[in-house]
Amino acid sequence: MKLQGSALRLTIFVGESDQWHHKPLFTEIVHRAHQAGLAGATVLRGVEGYGASNHVHTTRILSLSEDLPVVILIVDDEARIRGFLPILDELIGEGLVIVEPVEVIRYVGRDHQVSR
Repeated sequence: MKLQGSALRLTIFVGESDQWHHKPLFTEIVHRAHQAGLAGATVLRGVEGYGASNHVHTTRILSLSEDLPVVILIVDDEARIRGFLPILDELIGEGLVIVEPVEVIRYVGRDHQVSR
């Protein structure tokens, strides 16, 4: 079965070394999203990037960085995403947050395996 509909995608860009009370900021954001009842959250660690500091961070061996970019993705309905934004105001000191409309297609309840 497919569930479809409109939603919002919340994309949060922070640094890997950003902290919240001695814990990684991305961990705190995921825990707060879970507590808020959001549908799910995914954290992706970047291999290279730069932001407001204009300093390139990379995983390349000759220029190892301790502050790689981290992206947190959350998709849910508009009311839940908008309700979560004040929590981000509390947590994020420096970063970028993008809210954009998306169409969700979610597959659930597959009783059979796809043959290959």
